[in-house]
Amino acid sequence: MKSNPRSNYIQLILIHAVIGLAVFILPSLSKLYCIAIFGFGIYHIIKTRNQNNEALAASAYVISAEVLLRMTEGMFFNEYAKYTVMIFLFVGMVYTGFSKNAIVYWLFLILLIPSIVLSTVTLNFETNIRKAIAFNISGPVCLGISAIYCYQRKISFSRMKEVLTLFCYPLIAIVIYLVLYTPSIKDVVTNTQSNFETSGGFGPNQMSTILGFGIFVFFVQLILNSPTFKLQMINASLLIVFAFRGLVTFSRGGLMTGVMMVLLLIVILYFQSNNKGKLKIGVLMVFVIIASLGVWTYSTLQTSGLINKRYANEDARGREKKSKLSGREAIIETEIDMFLENPIFGVGVGKNREYREETTGINAASHNEISRMMAEHGSLGVLCLLILIVTPFLLYLNNYQNIFVLSCIAFWIMTINHAAMRIAAPAFVYALSLLKVYSDEENSLHRE
Repeated sequence: MKSNPRSNYIQLILIHAVIGLAVFILPSLSKLYCIAIFGFGIYHIIKTRNQNNEALAASAYVISAEVLLRMTEGMFFNEYAKYTVMIFLFVGMVYTGFSKNAIVYWLFLILLIPSIVLSTVTLNFETNIRKAIAFNISGPVCLGISAIYCYQRKISFSRMKEVLTLFCYPLIAIVIYLVLYTPSIKDVVTNTQSNFETSGGFGPNQMSTILGFGIFVFFVQLILNSPTFKLQMINASLLIVFAFRGLVTFSRGGLMTGVMMVLLLIVILYFQSNNKGKLKIGVLMVFVIIASLGVWTYSTLQTSGLINKRYANEDARGREKKSKLSGREAIIETEIDMFLENPIFGVGVGKNREYREETTGINAASHNEISRMMAEHGSLGVLCLLILIVTPFLLYLNNYQNIFVLSCIAFWIMTINHAAMRIAAPAFVYALSLLKVYSDEENSLHRE
């Protein structure tokens, strides 16, 4: 988390490869890693007084490290990453404040309160009320705090790239862990279900999400942070590795999200480039297409063709599956019913799981944050969703220099539709779409 992470990019990649190896050999080291992340993050923010958005950089690192900490049981409590990000950003705001126009996100947080209060009455007596509420509300609250910090906060384009670079390092540790955990894909893939073995023994949905995000951040490294041929080869290779490991989790949502983020960035770069730049993007697209075909072909060979059936929504025998969303449709339907029956305040935070089990016998947590917000918060939840969807697009009309806006929004909305807000990534990445990015040339003119 130094001021210029790109200057020692290769060294930090190697260090995090060693971290991945170390926590694989001795998982208990993950707890020390967890403590070090929090301790160094707080120290660095206070020492620098957040003069260069160190809180943002430290939070980015936490976001990428969360899945590694979860899969190695390194976190001391389940929502460590969300609370850590909120603490980092709060300390950052103590030093550098926040925009008074962020009132719309204060309103978002206020609108969450009625259903929190309601849940203290509606949740069953045997339910751990604190955990039930924290599990469901920590994601939206983390999003709200992140959005307040980022709302129209000025950041240079070069610093924005540095923040994105900090996402990369813990991802290296994750992919090293995955390779060590499952060196042979052929030996563990026997059907078309989401695969825990290729996901490091962890939830394929969350692993696919973070690997898909890895595709995006290493693509950014390739096209915007690779001034030398050596760095281009390193980042192109890492991009291919993340695409392959994301595919073989057999969890489709994360990979499709990563691809969408890349495509949106390419479209924005194309329309903002001159003729020479458009030619370079054309060459880049040729590489992307060839690399994609190569990764898919290799994945097909490694999975004996099962990956093709997975994306065709077929089982191992080639029969079409009844559900296209792995059974999530039934959960969404129950949440829509809850909203229709309780349209004003909803059923209360954390109550949707109990309500669903009582009425349908289905005992499962929500995978869709949109339907969950509607079910648990009612019309107030709908208003919250409107705030989240409309605001970044309105800001983007006056901030075309933040070329990552559409990719960040796509990551948020696609992720919460298949993985809810189990991890902190969608909340924080959404907030990055609210940053006011300015060119480095503009910064130099201001200094003069």
